[in-house]
Amino acid sequence: MKELYPFDHHFLELGDLRYHYLDEGAGDPVVMVHGNPTWSFYYRNLVKALRGTYRVIVPDHIGCGLSDTPRADEYPYTLERRIDDLEALLESLEVRERITLVLHDWGGMIGMGYAARHPERIARLVILNTGAFHLPPGKRFPWALRLCRDTRLGAILVNQFNAFALIAARIGCKRKPMNAALRGAYVAPYDMPSKRIATLRFVQDIPLAPGDSGYELVSSIDASLERFVNLPMTICWGLKDFVFDHHFLAEWQRRFPDAEVHPFADCGHYILEDASDEVIPIIEQFLTAHPLDQPLAGKAQ
Repeated sequence: MKELYPFDHHFLELGDLRYHYLDEGAGDPVVMVHGNPTWSFYYRNLVKALRGTYRVIVPDHIGCGLSDTPRADEYPYTLERRIDDLEALLESLEVRERITLVLHDWGGMIGMGYAARHPERIARLVILNTGAFHLPPGKRFPWALRLCRDTRLGAILVNQFNAFALIAARIGCKRKPMNAALRGAYVAPYDMPSKRIATLRFVQDIPLAPGDSGYELVSSIDASLERFVNLPMTICWGLKDFVFDHHFLAEWQRRFPDAEVHPFADCGHYILEDASDEVIPIIEQFLTAHPLDQPLAGKAQ
């Protein structure tokens, strides 16, 4: 694992909980926010590529990666709390300006939730198979997620058999399927039922209709996106992702018509695994092409 993930470990104390994060390099901050069921490991190669030029900060959400995994009665496992945690981390590190966000999966909602609170701090956006809005028109909620979200059987499969993390590692890459060692690294933090609560609660917390927990928060994040329309944005997208599919990509393009878009027809959800040799240079070139020498377009008026 150390060969794949050769970083120093840092922890923020959130009450009685330890919140793990990477903090590599120096310069303008690049904050990478993972989703479910990944952890900071997902960004390891991008961290290595950027830490020579930027300060790269990558948290593990509570219950994920190397962060603590409290019981459900000790921690709410909600979108709002995820945003609170990210905000607390960046405040503790005094990271309050010129932030580039790199967002994947549910990390898009968490990262843009932070951005909605602090639009003046955000400088650039890198979007990787994610969302920050309700289900796009024409997109049906996948049956596999509904099984995990709404049924006892789904909860048992996720909690007792680690089905969510194991299946994601199997199907998340299409061009370059993960080998056994890589799959093992992705699922390592979730090696017993008591450590799988976050992977289950992430799915159970997805709001689909008014009245669901977090629905109004997602609506407010959705409404905030127009404040960032003039920011530099690049989108790298695996088109064989059955959750964050072409409907989500089209919604990003509709809202951000000036964004650079790089679709990968043969890649899946884990775009940084499937096409790292292409995506990482795209991100590096994007950051170089958009230096932070001008006022931030997302600044509150």
